[in-house]
Amino acid sequence: MTDVGAAITSGRFRTAFGPGLLWAASAIGISHLVQSTRAGALAGFGLSGVILLALVLKYPFFEYGPRYAAATGTSLVEGYRRIGRWALGLYLGITLLTAGVIQSAVVMFTAYLVGFTFGLDWSLPVLAGLVMAPCGALLRRSRFPGLDRSIKVILLLLGVSTLVAAVVSLPRADVSTLAVWPAQLVGSAVPFAFLLALVGWMPSAIDISVWSSLWTLAKNEASGQRCSVKTARQDFLVGYIGTAVLAFAFVTLGSSVMFRSGATFAAAGTLFSTQLVDLYSAALGGWTRPVVLVAVVTTMLSTTLTVMDGGPRAIERSFFVLRSRDTGATPVPCGPVYWWSFVVLVSVTLIVTGLFIGNFTTMVDFATIVSFLTGPVLGYLNLRAVTSDEMPVEHRPGALMLALSWVGIVLLGGTGLFYLLTRFG
Repeated sequence: MTDVGAAITSGRFRTAFGPGLLWAASAIGISHLVQSTRAGALAGFGLSGVILLALVLKYPFFEYGPRYAAATGTSLVEGYRRIGRWALGLYLGITLLTAGVIQSAVVMFTAYLVGFTFGLDWSLPVLAGLVMAPCGALLRRSRFPGLDRSIKVILLLLGVSTLVAAVVSLPRADVSTLAVWPAQLVGSAVPFAFLLALVGWMPSAIDISVWSSLWTLAKNEASGQRCSVKTARQDFLVGYIGTAVLAFAFVTLGSSVMFRSGATFAAAGTLFSTQLVDLYSAALGGWTRPVVLVAVVTTMLSTTLTVMDGGPRAIERSFFVLRSRDTGATPVPCGPVYWWSFVVLVSVTLIVTGLFIGNFTTMVDFATIVSFLTGPVLGYLNLRAVTSDEMPVEHRPGALMLALSWVGIVLLGGTGLFYLLTRFG
């Protein structure tokens, strides 16, 4: 039995198990249901190499979140502050710039699905409010424990339904399209901007590594014990592997049903939602449609729930650490700043959903490209944090992780610079 397999069966791991799934729930959303499916529809399996490369290159930056939290007992927010006030200020600025857009994209898609599922002919902002209200009530009433328990049930349903759909649809897929790099596709069948958008949120934006570190600390508080660095890393690895597997499952669905079919995804969210559900139904049969609807809606609700908690949690911690002279001081989580941030983000989401009603995919591409461009900066800050003096030597990344980190920073940063030069040069 592998080390990870043995760890899962241990009582210590089961006690600490959870933050990795929360991270997975926040990642498995737009990047999978929308971007991975679109990748399969556009290029078959031609973008599989790009997706795999993104998963490999970005892995260290996400893993550094729980690693740092377990090793130091503080979050990456404190890690940024120890680098310098400029580092934390930069992270907070990026968060304030992107949090509203990211939450709006997630909530908008969820609202479309809810309206479609229940036949609600309501305006999008009203549907968005309907989606966010129960999430806010759950976070208000049960805080982290309720978030932790609900995500485990939802992800089980999502994983089973998605994998079954992918396996059933696989015989219809053209596996000859599999490519290590889509050199002949980019610029023709696959726009370069979509390639950046795909990588930007595959498996997610790097800034949610901070959320992961905060959830690790919240899990320690809820369980009454501090998990080891090894356990925290294993917990994250389980979530990351599951996220990667489901990414290729959605590529399979897009490739099997839409590639070379002559059909294209609509930009309007209402039609896009219908097409997405039809992918599952076409693969499994019409009788599965109700099950498919439940799975897809609960998937996006889980992402909405984690995003609505992660953003305010990170903002609250950032403001506290910026104001505090003691970088080791611990704030009381979910205090006034958390709820004020929560209210502001909900308000921004309602406004944005009213402005982008007719062009959902454009909004998603904008949000994901922003995440791509800011990713190398946050990845560098994560690397600085886990190699700082505050990090115990035995828990710092090894030579392979360090090398992979620098390769990721150079490649992601260089590609982003190339995009900016070609776009605005």
